[in-house]
Amino acid sequence: MSVTLVLGGARSGKSAYAEALALSTGRDAVYIATASAGDDEMAVRIAHHRERRPDAWVTVEEPLKLGEALNTWAGPDRIVLVDCLTLWLSNLLFPENGPFPETGVATLPARFIVERERLLDALTQPRGDIILVSNEVGMGIVPMGALTRCFADEAGRLNQAVAAFADRVVLVAAGLPLILKDDAC
Repeated sequence: MSVTLVLGGARSGKSAYAEALALSTGRDAVYIATASAGDDEMAVRIAHHRERRPDAWVTVEEPLKLGEALNTWAGPDRIVLVDCLTLWLSNLLFPENGPFPETGVATLPARFIVERERLLDALTQPRGDIILVSNEVGMGIVPMGALTRCFADEAGRLNQAVAAFADRVVLVAAGLPLILKDDAC
């Protein structure tokens, strides 16, 4: 059982790379989607991702309980693809209807702490092969405002924690993969 983390910036090709990787296994695939269509623009993004996926793939929409979904769907005869960790993080850090602090120190919601721990627990001994997609947000300027700094900090911490469990970590830029870690070799 292996865990692969695919990182990249916005529109870097990370999702397409992860989908091709899952497809190349020839196994049944479960796609765990963490996005919710909160507006028209996001609905278009979700539709674009759906169009690329093979019809035979099972799609599970799980915006919050990712660790539970991995424990439910991962298995030795299938590949699970999670797209994406940073949307999942947003869902937990910024619940519907806020509040969203713009100044001061942003407080991490208790639900985030619990669900993050459940995710990491599911990755300690995965029940099957898992591919996780996440945005690399730490290569830009330090964001202004407590809210965006909190998100960038927690995304970086989450990526580091998942990378520590991962057997393979791939950074995708301009559609090209760069292997950062490969314990399978």
